[in-house]
Amino acid sequence: MRAANRSSVSEFLLLGLSRQPQKQQLLFLLFLTTYLATVLGNLLIVLAVSTDARLRSPMYFFLSQLSCVDVCFSSTTVPKVLANHILGTHTISYPGCLTQMYFVFVFVDMDNFLLAVMAYDRFVAICQPLHYTAKMTPQLCARLLSGSWVVASLNALLHTLLMARLSFCADNAIPHFFCDVTPLLKLSCSDTGLNRLMILTEGSVIMIAPFVCILASYVLIAGAVLRVPSPRGRWKAFSTCGSHLAVVCLFYGTIIAVYFNPSSSHSAEKDTAATVLYTVVTPMLNPFIYSLRNRDLKAALRRVVGRKTFSM
Repeated sequence: MRAANRSSVSEFLLLGLSRQPQKQQLLFLLFLTTYLATVLGNLLIVLAVSTDARLRSPMYFFLSQLSCVDVCFSSTTVPKVLANHILGTHTISYPGCLTQMYFVFVFVDMDNFLLAVMAYDRFVAICQPLHYTAKMTPQLCARLLSGSWVVASLNALLHTLLMARLSFCADNAIPHFFCDVTPLLKLSCSDTGLNRLMILTEGSVIMIAPFVCILASYVLIAGAVLRVPSPRGRWKAFSTCGSHLAVVCLFYGTIIAVYFNPSSSHSAEKDTAATVLYTVVTPMLNPFIYSLRNRDLKAALRRVVGRKTFSM
């Protein structure tokens, strides 16, 4: 069947977060501020890690990769929102919509995998410190990173191809600020059973398996920290882990609520609010949570910016 016969829709309308002009102005400013903070914060981390020889460890390597992914993740959705507001248009082409969905899947999966790899790195560093250098070798780090990219790309390609086979007939208004899979499935006038089945099966494995690894790593870390004799040392470790787990719970909680709940429990407003958290807010929070509690990285950031902006 030809592509033209699969869909009579050549473009979609992104309705955004609100149709009220005053709220649109406020949301524009919030999105712009959040995006600039996300790009600046994450690029500063990448610059600090790449220029400071004292940050040549797996932890900082994966942190810099997470920062790169977060910049790309935000750049996949937020600039389109800002451009639509400035130009006064809400359209996105059919190929552009599928392309945006593909990259959203890729970067969501990469965030997912990198959070799991970073949790494993901390587990080895805290629970098996004598074996850390032997286990977390540069070769292993490269394999973990490249493997994550391969799996994320293939998973995104699978869901994009499944979406491309669907027909979109009359309604082309997406009650969202980007081309997300859930509202697109609701617009389709063909059978979406296979798409939903793959989200609930293969998609669940992709998302939940790393989440379980993260929880297992932090449970083992907590057990090791409880054996630390110093109350101050225990509090410092638990405080840091608590901050990391807050981002993990925010990231995974919103994704599970949007993609892995029964369709009867979904509403456009709730889904849109939840996706704002993991696509816009979480990438902005990561630099603060993973950096401002780290003395070595704060010192590197001070050297990068040339003043004591990040001093406590």
